[in-house]
Amino acid sequence: MANLLLDDGTIESDLDEIARELAPLGIQLKHYDPGTSLLFPNLLDQDVLTEAEKRYCVELHNSVFEFLQQENGALWCDLLNVHPGSFNLHHLIATYGRYHTHPAAEPLYVLSGEMIYGFVRLDGSQVQLLVQAQDYLYIPAGVEHWCSPTASLNFKGVRYFAMPAAGCTNAEGWVPNYTGTQVSDALQKPR
Repeated sequence: MANLLLDDGTIESDLDEIARELAPLGIQLKHYDPGTSLLFPNLLDQDVLTEAEKRYCVELHNSVFEFLQQENGALWCDLLNVHPGSFNLHHLIATYGRYHTHPAAEPLYVLSGEMIYGFVRLDGSQVQLLVQAQDYLYIPAGVEHWCSPTASLNFKGVRYFAMPAAGCTNAEGWVPNYTGTQVSDALQKPR
């Protein structure tokens, strides 16, 4: 389950308390454990997946989580698969590892592994959120954040793509708009 690192060094692991801390930003964090990982454990453990295996994971996930697609107005979703041999790993870290915003919401369900997100709160302080398997994270459009895989370089998550924001196509909604905010010295990004 998720952990939240506050700028004073406190680590919060209670889901309700984490949700309360992130609520002013409109960020939602929930934990759903429907047992779907039992249906494809070998696929979640292997680094490289074929396109057919990725589709299978997404389709099986969607059969259980249809309500998330409806809640987000998702038109489609895909599987983000990060592992040590990912051909675009350095690009992914360089692209999303700096503070940015998106013109569209960023909903994500973690199938396996973990990812770190950093957020700038309304008072300018910063927090880091570690999401893990069965965590669902919804980041509204315009929320300043960064994300990066942890040192394990192991992450599989379903990304939801909703109606495009005004003036952009669906895929453009996830393109980062960099803000220039630096990560606080109190919160050094673990890699």
